Amino acid sequence: MKYRALNITAVSMATLHPFGVFDLRRLPLFVLLIAVCAFAAVANAADPERIVVMNTHLAGRDAPSQDVAVNLLIVDGRLSVVTRDTLVITPGDTAVDANGGFLFGQLALGAPSNFVILDEDPRKNVDALLDTKTHARFAIREGVIVKNELQSIPAPSDDVNPMPRRWRSYTPPPIAVPIRYFDSRKWNKFETKPVSGLFVGAVIMDRQFWFSQDSKSEDQVGDVSEFEEGYIRGFRFGVVGTLNFKRPWRYTVFAATHTFDKGFDVNTNDEFTWFDYRLDIPLPAGLMLAVGKQKEPISMERLASLAYLPMQERSAIADALIPARNHGVVLSGTAASDNVSWAAGAFNNWIDSDESFSDTSNQLVGRVTWAPAVFQNESNLLHFGLGLRYTDAKQPLRARSRPEFNNAPFYVDTGSFSADDQLTYNLEAYWRHGPYMVGFEYIGADVDSPETGDPFVSGYHITGCLLYTSDAADDRPRV
Repeated sequence: MKYRALNITAVSMATLHPFGVFDLRRLPLFVLLIAVCAFAAVANAADPERIVVMNTHLAGRDAPSQDVAVNLLIVDGRLSVVTRDTLVITPGDTAVDANGGFLFGQLALGAPSNFVILDEDPRKNVDALLDTKTHARFAIREGVIVKNELQSIPAPSDDVNPMPRRWRSYTPPPIAVPIRYFDSRKWNKFETKPVSGLFVGAVIMDRQFWFSQDSKSEDQVGDVSEFEEGYIRGFRFGVVGTLNFKRPWRYTVFAATHTFDKGFDVNTNDEFTWFDYRLDIPLPAGLMLAVGKQKEPISMERLASLAYLPMQERSAIADALIPARNHGVVLSGTAASDNVSWAAGAFNNWIDSDESFSDTSNQLVGRVTWAPAVFQNESNLLHFGLGLRYTDAKQPLRARSRPEFNNAPFYVDTGSFSADDQLTYNLEAYWRHGPYMVGFEYIGADVDSPETGDPFVSGYHITGCLLYTSDAADDRPRV
């Protein structure tokens, strides 16, 4: 899948310093002058210089088969976006068509732009490098254009519909690194030659109130009024970044306090745990190897970050049958022009258990997805997925789930029971059209447990939503 970072611009403020003795008779003129200057300052600050370079050819590191066509956005001389997606051209932009020209130079996001675009491939004609005066069609140095012989691209008129926003159907593992990651001026950013990183954190809080409870519910789970309180759901903090090899490795380390059991009572004891620690290693042929404590590759609902869920909570069946995180390795990749994705992993949670590796349950998990219909640049997209999970059940199994709120009693709880193994199925289907989305997921678990009658547990959810906030609320790209 393709991902884009949003550009963040800064607005500068102008300060007016009057001189000499102030004449009250000139007050109206002075006020008018202030208004004009302030308006001009804000107008200039709100309109940064944008350079859009479309359809340039980026040579692959190892072989021509790795070449890729990309588009670039430069804001105030600094490289902001490098993407295969179509960029929006707005009035006032300097937009050019590279016509497949070959780009060479520095492509460091957040840094001043320094590169040249040649009209021929130097791998086939070395004169393209030896005689840049003849073959260079575009050159930019320290963010300033020094040569431009490319065809200009006009901004679309107001009556032309803008390009729809692409749908990011998956959250990039482990976290999408924002554009500010490359800005060394940020206080939470560090950068050395071998390693770079960004310190991040989040506090999640819940508040709930139960309107009513009948006698049958109270007999089953007790009085739920005791759960009517403010609740610190989680406090997570950590660092994401890269190990700066020739092909950078990406790492994630997150810790969390056990605020899952703590309300707003500051006297309540709190604990600490490692929530995520994961290393993503790029391999040849576009493959990725993820090692560490991570989510198992099954179910879009489970894999999606809490920030991207259409509902406040995940479905009861997902919470009951699919664990949040596990220790293991995952190999993943794409095919069919990224319309097909796949992932396979092996897991064993012995680090967090009290058992040895040989006595802890093993899991084999796999998932494949397919987007058979993609329209309007992925703003209208149909998605299908299939996931399988097998465990040898060396440890007792248990399925339980809360309803609607994280801070609620367990309405479903099988208790612990022995089994020989368990096979879990996941089917998913989603359709997205602009800000509208409908989705369906089915999860079933076939348990081989003679002492409990070989039960089969299943459930599903159907979700429909209008995404009226964040990226999906507006179909227009913001890059």
